[in-house]
Amino acid sequence: MSEPGRRIEDYDYPLPEERIAQEGASPRDHSRLMVVERGRGVRAHARFFELPRFLRAGDLLVFNETKVIPARIFGVKEGGARVEALLVREEAPERWWAMVRPGRRLRPGARVRFGELAAEVAAVDDEGLRLLVFSGPVRPLLERLGRTPLPPYIHRPVDPERYQTVYARREGSVAAPTAGLHFTPRLLEELAAMGVEQARVVLHVGPGTFQPVKGAIEEHRMHAERYEVPAEAAARVNRALAEGRRVVAVGTTVVRTLEAAFAPGEGVRPGAGETRLFIRPPYRFQVVGGLVTNFHLPRSTLLMLVAAFAGYEVTMAAYREALARDYRFFSLGDAMVIV
Repeated sequence: MSEPGRRIEDYDYPLPEERIAQEGASPRDHSRLMVVERGRGVRAHARFFELPRFLRAGDLLVFNETKVIPARIFGVKEGGARVEALLVREEAPERWWAMVRPGRRLRPGARVRFGELAAEVAAVDDEGLRLLVFSGPVRPLLERLGRTPLPPYIHRPVDPERYQTVYARREGSVAAPTAGLHFTPRLLEELAAMGVEQARVVLHVGPGTFQPVKGAIEEHRMHAERYEVPAEAAARVNRALAEGRRVVAVGTTVVRTLEAAFAPGEGVRPGAGETRLFIRPPYRFQVVGGLVTNFHLPRSTLLMLVAAFAGYEVTMAAYREALARDYRFFSLGDAMVIV
């Protein structure tokens, strides 16, 4: 019999549809907050604006300052068929990798018109993404015609600004780093005033964040996502580690960025890179000592990451308690902090 947390079935849990949040809390920092002690269990229930109670002076909070782009566009294929594209990765101003529907009909050489731009499918990668080569720069088109992509479980219109963190700066994601949606400028100022240091990294979130794991966990392959660790952020993280202070990641994207950028004997290395890091039990964390996160989908890589960090049994017990106490789930739902 396998150890708990090693099979995909271990990450199932029943979730009534009405528990999937369709709008964010207002104000942002009034969402609920479950406080979990790593390896031990649920410690408290609070509101997110009370987060300073559960951190301490000297902690380093690390944020992902990526910004969601209006990456969903609609076009017409030669012959009149309607096409939907989700632009997920920019190679050049005129060259983007995209998820397209219907994909089977868009083989290399196929042409589509999106507004004033024509696009040709130049290649298909092993994940089914199409490389679209446009007749001109794409960003101006997105500003006029693009729509903010939302997770498939959100069925109501969402203010695009509400689906951005207040510190979003670097355009490139197709999904928000949702743990950061709870922070307000006032809360950030309060944390700084109490001596909680802050640093910013970038990981541009791809559509793979919503894809459940199918089949054996060890055979799952993550979508590649680009990240950047500025020199100042790397220095702050490495200084905190050297001084024995906690590095608290705001979201799973920050966890993956910091752990991917870590090198034994060097610490977190500054610079840009690409990661397919799949964190699941058992995983030995090199950098992260605390985590702010939301409640994630069953069978998702995000839930597995949380289980690796907090402990499998602790994580699933926390989810059962969240269900019993009417927490709201997924991107616009409530949060937990694991310390």
